[in-house]
Amino acid sequence: MAYWLLKTEPGDYCWDDLIRDKGTLWDGVRNYQARNNLRKMKKGDLCFIYHSVGPKEIVGIARVTKEAYQDPTTADEAWVCVDIKPAKRLKKAIHLSDIKADKVLSQMALVKNSRLSVCPVTKKEWDKGNRWKFNNPEYR
Repeated sequence: MAYWLLKTEPGDYCWDDLIRDKGTLWDGVRNYQARNNLRKMKKGDLCFIYHSVGPKEIVGIARVTKEAYQDPTTADEAWVCVDIKPAKRLKKAIHLSDIKADKVLSQMALVKNSRLSVCPVTKKEWDKGNRWKFNNPEYR
């Protein structure tokens, strides 16, 4: 299993939309590196959903339900999308400032390559991010 981070602008499509729709195709990606990451995704992989506008924060976890296929929003065969469904909402969103302040999470592609809309997440980063709320003194 691999781990990913998918960025979305909540004004266009947010976590609550994903919950309402019970899943969606992750389309409209027009960056080659992000597209290559979509192509690497496998059914069952897990993704952090990150709101990139407003409070910049990881808000939930989604699961890949269908691997890369032709993005229906373009006739250009270079672009692909994947299908995802919501897995769980985080009890407390993880803000970008907290990510940058954390020794492990500050190494994420989200921080190192902030313009990339589909980022790989290492197992160590995933585990830390998924447990973060329990490791943060605010939650003890």
